[in-house]
Amino acid sequence: MKKNFPLLIEGKNPDRVLEAVKHEIRKYFKRERNRVLPKEVDFWDFDCKVGLTAETAEAVKVSAVIEGLDALAKEGAASVYVEILSKHGIRVIRPENDPIIIERVDDAGFANR
Repeated sequence: MKKNFPLLIEGKNPDRVLEAVKHEIRKYFKRERNRVLPKEVDFWDFDCKVGLTAETAEAVKVSAVIEGLDALAKEGAASVYVEILSKHGIRVIRPENDPIIIERVDDAGFANR
């Protein structure tokens, strides 16, 4: 999805327009995640960008798309550009002697995986 969402629409409350945009984005994520996975693919991953225009959009994580919209709306943006492209995701299993896992055990006193 590559779309420019207007946030200031005459005759509509800007807060309700922002909520409608968020709803549409969440609905898109849900629809894409429910698609059938190809063989040897574990999950659907996404490349996301949020900004005022397509040229100035910055890459963000999936969990930061809504936060980016909120930040732009607070700045008073008239419209926002959102780009969400799905891609194949393959899980990587870390080995038992991975230094990241060892650090977690040392810091917390128990393993958080």
